[in-house]
Amino acid sequence: MSETNTFRVQGNAKLSGSITPQGAKNEALQVISAVLLTDQKIIMKNVPDILDVRRLIDLLKGLGVKVERLSKSDYSFEASEIDLDYIASPEYQKTAKRIRGSVMLMGPMIARYGKAFMPKPGGDKIGRRRLDTHINGFHKLGAKFDFDKERESYFLGGDDLRGSFILMDEISVTGTANILMAAVLTEGTTTIYNAACEPYLQQLCRMLISMGAKIDGVGSNKLIIYGVDHLSGTTHTIQPDFIEIGSFIGLAAMTQSELTISGGGKADLGIIPSVFNLIGVEVEIKGDDIYIPAQEVYDIQSFIDGSIMTIYDSPWPGFTPDLISILLVVATQANGSVLIHQKMFESRLFFVDKLIDMGAKIILCDPHRATVIGLGRSQNLRAIEMTSPDIRAGVSLLIAALSADGTSLIHNIQQIDRGYQDIDVRLNALGAQIERI
Repeated sequence: MSETNTFRVQGNAKLSGSITPQGAKNEALQVISAVLLTDQKIIMKNVPDILDVRRLIDLLKGLGVKVERLSKSDYSFEASEIDLDYIASPEYQKTAKRIRGSVMLMGPMIARYGKAFMPKPGGDKIGRRRLDTHINGFHKLGAKFDFDKERESYFLGGDDLRGSFILMDEISVTGTANILMAAVLTEGTTTIYNAACEPYLQQLCRMLISMGAKIDGVGSNKLIIYGVDHLSGTTHTIQPDFIEIGSFIGLAAMTQSELTISGGGKADLGIIPSVFNLIGVEVEIKGDDIYIPAQEVYDIQSFIDGSIMTIYDSPWPGFTPDLISILLVVATQANGSVLIHQKMFESRLFFVDKLIDMGAKIILCDPHRATVIGLGRSQNLRAIEMTSPDIRAGVSLLIAALSADGTSLIHNIQQIDRGYQDIDVRLNALGAQIERI
């Protein structure tokens, strides 16, 4: 992956062909963290080759996990000998701070080794993303918690964990995953109520069950975990990334392109296709593939009483917050108006100022709501120079740039590289002109 930090994007792109989605980023961060739960070998397939995953694997290597890359997307992991002193090293802290997913190493470490140390993690700049839910869950299991303000790091100790009833104070995906991984090796029965039930969590549960864990309620908001003494190795295949699939749907619509997303129908898409339908985008599932026809125009629906359509994010099986930015960009060229309500993160809509500079008609009501008045193809967006604030906004701006008149520059593209594998190479193969400079 190149170290260059800017995309030069030629607009008025017309793409065509077939593209295969990568393995799911959010699932990968969870299941790769789970390799610490056993001393036996785990084979992981369809691992996305993205920056966040690379950083997590580097953390595991530093801890002493034997990592072998079997192919571009397949790995073997064996956590038979772990150097726990490494977690206090400056090198570990520096890398862990750069990836928010590193927090999910705490659950496996406290379950298997009775202690965990984690610097305050970084990641996207999309508002407050507190760790209280994680810490409260560990505390219910009997762990002791300490936060070092000077070093900005968390320490958990728990030599005598016991199963417990845990009522989550928020539906946190990473919080549920972390507590789940701690509970599978904790003596007794643990109930996690108000648990997240995203496909990522379901996949993590299936992997843990294949390793010997005992979990009831997979796919629901109530998980019951019966602790076991040890877990064995397994082979696990990561699902196609439905966030990337949604990004490609939006890209096809915005650039009036005919695209086939090969294998995209294998993912658990939930209501994603029907939400795109609300703004007029046609999505056809053909077996394991998804077909997006070229559309010159698409019309935003209204509610039955004629009021303006409102689209908002919510925990699964609601519409994922990771696609709100994509949907907003696509709506800028639709016929009609829509209110986009980003409920779950307070700063994710701030990138719309770049779209307004490009000529989009958007009213930012507050940090959570934006009204989009579609241009209906009456005029194209115009190219500008901009900076990517986070992964999803970065790809949304890339989609906007590909549809715009002229040549755009997008800086800080390492944010895009954190979540999208070789996105420039893959889109260029479809006819885009994206250059790293």
